[in-house]
Amino acid sequence: MSPNRRTLLAGATLLAPAAAAAQQRPPARPQPRPNQPPREPAGTPATTPIGPFNTQARHALVVDFDTGAVLLEKEADVLMPPASMSKLMTAYVVFELLKAGRLRMDQELPVSRRAWQMGGSKMFVDVGTTVRVDDLLRGVIIQSGNDACIVLAEAISGTEEGFAELLNERGRAIGLTRSTFRNSTGWPDPQHRMTCRDLATLAARIIRDFPEYYPIYSEKSFKYHIAHAQENRNPLVQRGTGDGLKTGHIEESGYGLTGSSLRAGRRVILVVNGLTSMRQRAEEADRLMDWAFREFENAVLFAEGETVERAPVWLGTQRQVALVPERPLTVTVPRGWRRSAEAKVVYDSPIRAPVVRGQRVGVLRMTGQGVPALDVPLVAGHDVAEAGFIERVNQALRARVMGG
Repeated sequence: MSPNRRTLLAGATLLAPAAAAAQQRPPARPQPRPNQPPREPAGTPATTPIGPFNTQARHALVVDFDTGAVLLEKEADVLMPPASMSKLMTAYVVFELLKAGRLRMDQELPVSRRAWQMGGSKMFVDVGTTVRVDDLLRGVIIQSGNDACIVLAEAISGTEEGFAELLNERGRAIGLTRSTFRNSTGWPDPQHRMTCRDLATLAARIIRDFPEYYPIYSEKSFKYHIAHAQENRNPLVQRGTGDGLKTGHIEESGYGLTGSSLRAGRRVILVVNGLTSMRQRAEEADRLMDWAFREFENAVLFAEGETVERAPVWLGTQRQVALVPERPLTVTVPRGWRRSAEAKVVYDSPIRAPVVRGQRVGVLRMTGQGVPALDVPLVAGHDVAEAGFIERVNQALRARVMGG
């Protein structure tokens, strides 16, 4: 199945509707009384195919990697400060250049005074030295190093401003429809904005396009030029419940995470932002991931070439033609969906010969309580030539007799 095909819970007719009302910022955490555990805010509802589900995140999106199915969304298309989650785009561009042979992992890049002086999270590079690309990538991915981002940006584009333009160009090319980059780091800027949906798209592209580099995201720590290693800030990686991708935090956005988890051969991507603490981010990410794997499953509806139905053919050399799905079909569905699913094959009968293999001739329509509507195109599984003159006459006569 094409990786870009969205099935069942994704696509124009299948996406769960967006939440009707804008979600509110979660209330501040109340101060606990002595000897009592802190009370967590209840959160506000996100939209899911199986009904509202509360999340403490201000913005959230959970999608199935293989099918593109949207499992949960809340303010997923609202522009927000992505903070260091936008470093995913910096890494994507570096991966592209590595794959194209325009950069090498062992290549040494110079550290400018601007990179050395950069504030925030750091890899701790020294001005006037050179650093290998593979170390810089780990500085970006594991340590969230702003200094490492600027070293890469300046080496690739000359200036960080020029690199931001490259990020915008490449982002649009890979389907980030609403993102605007103003720097390589996610440093606060009123125009530096992304959406949960764009971050999920970017995460999927990294995983799909660069399987040789993606394992860096699952490394738990990295040491460079300081006495102790810095730990990966991704709670899913540290807890062993995920294998990537990137956290983010600035005062304006709160705590965010773009994460991914692979369990029993199925991968889920999650984006959350607007949480109030590192602890809340870790607990909410784990809770939403567990929910996605618990409540949904991927089902193979049809294998390649599998016959769904045989349809009658009019004036052909064969009386029937096999109707098969246009492509192998895997869908993400709520667990237990088969109990309420209904399927109906729709086509104009009989199908007029000649029929060409691969020709669209009908649709399989699926409905059911809790199962979003799905139309699967059906095509002819083989050729059926037009019958000769005598056979066409005989078929026409038989039709008249039967009809009379």
